[in-house]
Amino acid sequence: MDSQDFEIFDGDLSADRLAAYQSATALSVDTETMGLNPIRDRLCLVQICDERDRVTVVRIAKGQTTAPNMQQLFEASHIPKIFHFARFDITTLQHYLGIYVQPIFCTKIASKLVRTYGPRHGLKDLIQETVGVELDKSSQCSDWGNAANLSDKQLQYASNDVRYLIPARAKLIEMLQREERLELAEQCFKCLPTFANLDLMQYQNLFEH
Repeated sequence: MDSQDFEIFDGDLSADRLAAYQSATALSVDTETMGLNPIRDRLCLVQICDERDRVTVVRIAKGQTTAPNMQQLFEASHIPKIFHFARFDITTLQHYLGIYVQPIFCTKIASKLVRTYGPRHGLKDLIQETVGVELDKSSQCSDWGNAANLSDKQLQYASNDVRYLIPARAKLIEMLQREERLELAEQCFKCLPTFANLDLMQYQNLFEH
């Protein structure tokens, strides 16, 4: 691991890092948690990257309930926040840190809307096709709760999950525009905070008959 690949902070972004990100044209964001139930499985890491490839990993303490600098950044209306499967990440950030992310671009939704020629919409397949990079997902199932003692491999995995989302978004927007589905995608993204609220209230199958 190159130690200059990313910066690590505990609890929140530094004031300097916040200022640097506030001039970004877009930010890619990801979270690492103890599992896939946002109510049960606590938030452990938040990863951020901008178009200049400045990657940050923020370690979240057990019981932490606020992160003012990240909240200011993630709620800033002039910076799109890019996620892969945004529904989970924004629900987690809302539940544990009181952050209401906006505006949102979800590469998984965009992929499902426009890459209809195939069934694989996971991050690994998406980045392979759109950016030409093969991600190492071997650390996907990890104990992220031991944040103070994460391995170099875990930290590199976490940083790579945000490093390529900005160019992937650019390619997906190009495809969505070509297929005249960008407006539909944007409508879907605007619905995500409502789905986050429903998930936190533990509603299931609300739209089924």
